[in-house]
Amino acid sequence: MNLGNLIARHATYRPEHVGVVFENERLNWRQFNAKVNQLSNALVAGGVGRGDKVASVLPNCLELLVLYWAAAKIGAASVPMSPLLTDKGLANLLNDSDVVMVITAPQYAQNIDAARPVLKNIRDDLYVIVSEEAPDGYVTYDEFVAGSSTAQPADFGVTSDDMFNIIYSSGTTGQPKGIVHSHYVRSMYCMLFAQTFRFNPESVCLHTGAVIFNGAFVTLMPTFFNGARYILQKAFDIDRVVETIEAEKVTHVMMVPAQIIALLNHPNATTEKLASLEMVLSLGAPLLLEHKQQLEKLLPGRFYELYGLTEGFVTILDKLDAQRKRGSVGSCPPFYDMRICDEQGNDLPAGEIGEIVGRGPTLMPEYYKRPDLTVETIRDGWLYSGDMGYVDEEGYLYLVDRKKDMIISGGVNVYPRDIEEIASRHEAVEEVAVFGLPDKKWGETPVVAVLLRQGHEISAENLRDWINDNVEARFQKVSQVLIKDEFPRSAAGKTLKRVMRDELLG
Repeated sequence: MNLGNLIARHATYRPEHVGVVFENERLNWRQFNAKVNQLSNALVAGGVGRGDKVASVLPNCLELLVLYWAAAKIGAASVPMSPLLTDKGLANLLNDSDVVMVITAPQYAQNIDAARPVLKNIRDDLYVIVSEEAPDGYVTYDEFVAGSSTAQPADFGVTSDDMFNIIYSSGTTGQPKGIVHSHYVRSMYCMLFAQTFRFNPESVCLHTGAVIFNGAFVTLMPTFFNGARYILQKAFDIDRVVETIEAEKVTHVMMVPAQIIALLNHPNATTEKLASLEMVLSLGAPLLLEHKQQLEKLLPGRFYELYGLTEGFVTILDKLDAQRKRGSVGSCPPFYDMRICDEQGNDLPAGEIGEIVGRGPTLMPEYYKRPDLTVETIRDGWLYSGDMGYVDEEGYLYLVDRKKDMIISGGVNVYPRDIEEIASRHEAVEEVAVFGLPDKKWGETPVVAVLLRQGHEISAENLRDWINDNVEARFQKVSQVLIKDEFPRSAAGKTLKRVMRDELLG
């Protein structure tokens, strides 16, 4: 099983179908396959082959998409790196992943250069830059692939167990871990998510978030599996999103909650302009009930929600269950199993909160070079998520909160999401994030950060009082409200509560 050969298949049987759109480039499958083959052959000519790792430090661009499939064809593994990494962070992960080559862009070359003296495995002639001109020590991407054949590369004997990629965790709680996905795991992304989200060869998928994070593969893989159309934009721009959905008749889109909120508040985001959408998938963090209700009014019967870990377990709230199980994050897809466990690993009955434990066909084979961490996380084939939740009598999962985000106040577990649900109901609140701060009396106390809706004003004290009047328990009362102009976010668009907490702590 070689996933890279999917592209060759579409080039044979759907050659003129527009497969990939990026900015002004519209490539049919024959043209995209030629670019993939050209890079595959250039990699081989450069000494890169089966089992080698190729890193990228790139923004959303066509070359990044080509790399994913070109590396797969020859059995090499892609290692996408976050452009937000410092030179020290880059050096750490480039060495940890044993990469032999890196492809970057001019805006990140300074960090690469600063890391170079300590990089162990990258040859001097395998620093490639996506640019018209190459600074000292680099070769341009066009120069690297120049002269390479666009014919199918040699068969490297790639199997389903070969590594497709290494995705690094965010590392917010320590050293980032390299999460390995094999060709088999990614093929399960292709088939299971295509079925679950109702993709077909005529689907049109729009992706506007960073394509280096695992969440991007939830829609990328089924689109490429079907030979459908994949539209990649440089970055999230809500004006362009609305325009593109209408112009391209987009059927499938995936967003993190902050992006869905931007869609809901956009003046041109009307039911008529977005009528082609068949799926709006929310992932990365729970979407609050207030926003789910707004989305249902705007686009009835299109909402899906995914809860999952890059390590390989997911639940999915189907669009047909989205109203009946509105507070849930869904159920297990086919071939997945789930348990809710206490601290001793014992199964808990429906309705009781415990750790979410799951298994399924997308389970990672390992953390790269970390067997110690692998056996801590995967026990007897079950992935221990570290997240807290419960199931109802029908087996639907309700995510209480990330275990690491839980606040312990006066010895009582306080779940930030419960407070976020309440704060989001205030007419002045557009977006909310709750986290804990140290407190001499209670151990920790909840703090609320908010973004206000345009044209709305309220003092922090009045909003704090309103929230405290509406919480369901005394231990949920918040000590302060912070009215902010913007939230710190990761390159994937996730709100970084830990950064706000650290800023307050100094």
